[in-house]
Amino acid sequence: MIREITSLVLSRPHKQCNFIEFKEKKIVYKRCAGSLPAGYASLYFIACISKDENELITLEAIHLFVEVLDRYFGNVNANKRGLCEQAYYILDELFIGGYQQESSKKEILRICTQQEDYMDESKEEGFSRPRTGTR
Repeated sequence: MIREITSLVLSRPHKQCNFIEFKEKKIVYKRCAGSLPAGYASLYFIACISKDENELITLEAIHLFVEVLDRYFGNVNANKRGLCEQAYYILDELFIGGYQQESSKKEILRICTQQEDYMDESKEEGFSRPRTGTR
């Protein structure tokens, strides 16, 4: 399924709309290339939604995610691929159970910065995750 969706999205001309009907779902995607240096591939953010959900609201949610990533990391580009863990923290602040939880960029950034501070403090104090599977 992921390969099919990837092929569909990547093969579409850039001027076509960002919505694709796919089986019993809809694919909504956003291509981000404007902030990338020359020679880098575009980044695509893709969401799969049910047929009865609103594509424009989904596209707006993707746009919000990209804006928050840009503010948190600087320009979102291919060099940022190694920062997936922080991107998932941001995604978790935006959505819970597939529903948008928070829409304020400032609030999301505040929470993520606070979470990063807590992580830094725990590293300084020498806390680590307990090992599992040891006897």
